[in-house]
Amino acid sequence: MKLVEVRDLKKRYGDKQAVDGVSFSIEKGEIFGILGPNGAGKTTTLEMMETLRPIDSGTVKIDGIDVAKNPQSVKRLIGVQPQSPAFQDKTKLTEVIEMFSAAYGEKVDVMKFLRDVELEEKAKSYVEDLSGGQKQRLSITTALVHGPKVFFLDEPTTGLDPQARRHLWKLIENVRDKGISVIMTTHYMDEAEVLCDRIAIMDEGKIVATGSPKGLIKLLLSKGFTKKQHVEQANLEDVFIALTGKGLRDA
Repeated sequence: MKLVEVRDLKKRYGDKQAVDGVSFSIEKGEIFGILGPNGAGKTTTLEMMETLRPIDSGTVKIDGIDVAKNPQSVKRLIGVQPQSPAFQDKTKLTEVIEMFSAAYGEKVDVMKFLRDVELEEKAKSYVEDLSGGQKQRLSITTALVHGPKVFFLDEPTTGLDPQARRHLWKLIENVRDKGISVIMTTHYMDEAEVLCDRIAIMDEGKIVATGSPKGLIKLLLSKGFTKKQHVEQANLEDVFIALTGKGLRDA
């Protein structure tokens, strides 16, 4: 089932064509990554899909609903985790969940939501006392309180240490396993390769390739691409995780 359909999406800022005829579709319950260098148009594409930025031309449909024509209906179908989450100071985690659920007219089991992102022990803590990784996990659960069908993440692990990154990967996979479609941008190729069922590579406002990570790698190799082979059984990140432990700690 095509839960998300993007067709010939365009956005211009003055002389710059930020998004230039982007098209792709996303299945129910898959992780779809959008990769590209800075300025490629990734965030602008997401913001148009999220109803945060007007669409110049083209269409975005989420669960059959046109984003431009029915933005309020679409907002109930999506959850958005921003690149830099911000919460009100002197607010406990339980209060944050309650406020977000009330905004959607929902009444939820606050502790269950905190357990799902492994923050139950921090329930009575203030947001400003959390680490960067913990704030990202809190941001994820606040975006899911209304049961969205599609979840957007914009570079979710930027600035996090290896432990926090790997734990966030697991949480994103858990969201996908609940049948929610996940759309994410990232600059980390290892992250895309581990998490994404399919990816789109953007450059200068256009999508230049789409497919599964393994499929795109095989396609490149089929064209005769080679590089010096040097296989290691582990890397420095594995050493760091092994020596400092895989527990959450304050990640």
